[in-house]
Amino acid sequence: MASYRTPLGRARGLGSAKHGVGAWIAERVTAVALVPLVLWAVFAGLRLAATDYYGAVAWLTSSMVNPVLMGLFVIVGFMHMHGGLRVVIEDYITKTFSRTVLLLLNLFVCALVGALAVFSILKVALGGAY
Repeated sequence: MASYRTPLGRARGLGSAKHGVGAWIAERVTAVALVPLVLWAVFAGLRLAATDYYGAVAWLTSSMVNPVLMGLFVIVGFMHMHGGLRVVIEDYITKTFSRTVLLLLNLFVCALVGALAVFSILKVALGGAY
């Protein structure tokens, strides 16, 4: 049987999920923040390619700017990855249990690997690498 209701009439009253705009803004903010951080990381990687381990440690500990920027790069990068994967999982996984498991796995893996990376940066920057 054909419906005579307009698309607006069918959608009216359903409301919104109330979280799409916040996730969209967070993805854009982390993407914008990653632009200068990635440029810095590429510059740092090219500069460190010619050194050995001890040269890299010396470079990281020579200034407080380098470990701070590296930590920001890791944190913002994992936040951006977590948000992007969350959207993909929410959009394409239809089974509730699978979606829940994957969302929790995404959260825990991003948090764990990000925390390990930040801990490693702090350990080297504070002199515990030798």
